[in-house]
Amino acid sequence: MSSRTPQAEMMDELMRLTLRDLCHDCQVNAEYVIELVEFGVVQPREGRSPREWIFAGEDLVRVKKAERLRRDLDVNLPGVALSLDLLEEVRELRRRVDDLEQDRTRD
Repeated sequence: MSSRTPQAEMMDELMRLTLRDLCHDCQVNAEYVIELVEFGVVQPREGRSPREWIFAGEDLVRVKKAERLRRDLDVNLPGVALSLDLLEEVRELRRRVDDLEQDRTRD
């Protein structure tokens, strides 16, 4: 079951962070975030170069998760990218199961 509310997801979409903001909030350096972009872990919503990049709130969450995987479990960047994609897929599948179970209890 997902703990994310629609309001939290909307806030994530509305939040705008520069590369500097993202680095500061996640306590990582810019080179690390650039590598995360290269591996597809996060994608800037705007900007062509790192100096112009703008990220959403959901990217803040993903960078924090990526850093925990790297730091606590010593996962390399390709592993971090795969792990985050799989975690997101599991979250989505659980949401779908919850929706199906709710539909079934209504009938």
